[in-house]
Amino acid sequence: MRQAPQALSPDPAAAALSVRRLVKAYGGVRAVDGLDLVVHTGEVHSVIGPNGAGKSTLFKLLMGTERPTSGVVMLGDRDVTSLPAFRRARLGLAAKFQNVPIYQELTVAQNLFVPLHRKFAGPDIPGETELALARVHLAGTQELSARSLSHGQQQWLSIAMALAARPRVLLLDEPTAGMSMEESRDTGVIVKSLNATGVTVLVIEHDMAFVRQLESTVSVMHYGKLFAQGTMDDIERDPEVRRIYLGGSGDA
Repeated sequence: MRQAPQALSPDPAAAALSVRRLVKAYGGVRAVDGLDLVVHTGEVHSVIGPNGAGKSTLFKLLMGTERPTSGVVMLGDRDVTSLPAFRRARLGLAAKFQNVPIYQELTVAQNLFVPLHRKFAGPDIPGETELALARVHLAGTQELSARSLSHGQQQWLSIAMALAARPRVLLLDEPTAGMSMEESRDTGVIVKSLNATGVTVLVIEHDMAFVRQLESTVSVMHYGKLFAQGTMDDIERDPEVRRIYLGGSGDA
């Protein structure tokens, strides 16, 4: 039987986000089953896996919108397992959910005002708005209606809103869902540029071309467990990963 990889021990000096023996059970079903995972400070880390692997449940447990049945969630060296989402956000964790949470009837700048005013004084908000939009390829769109943006641009605005509080760790749930190939490539450029400024990024994704573009550490989940971990080249060469996820036969 194939042995699951052992995640590196969560070293507080190196781990931006980590989980230990994490379990989330719904009745008799364990959506996350004893998961150990470490996201190191300053890295981009991608989590992939087939449908039902537990990726979405993991995202909710990391954000604090659901509580684990057992196990520990650490943000840096702080145990945040029992903290709600808003407390985790104040500690430097931000998220962009798969469903785009923008205000369609407002302008782009007005969308950003909502999260920015919680952290910055009024006179600083226009400059912070320009900076946030430039980081996500939306410079000059302040006065446009959010409804008028393309789907990909609305996703980028959602990322800008998540960045408004200057988080240390950014969670992205399928950021390229519904995007064109060009928009997906541009999203990869955005994620890598954000990471270059010091933001640790965890991406939950199914688009393999996008994951390869990120040049990230890749963790494969299967039945709620860590099944494999390594570079994208490592993952694509693993016959068992190809069997469960990429659609190849074990001896292809």
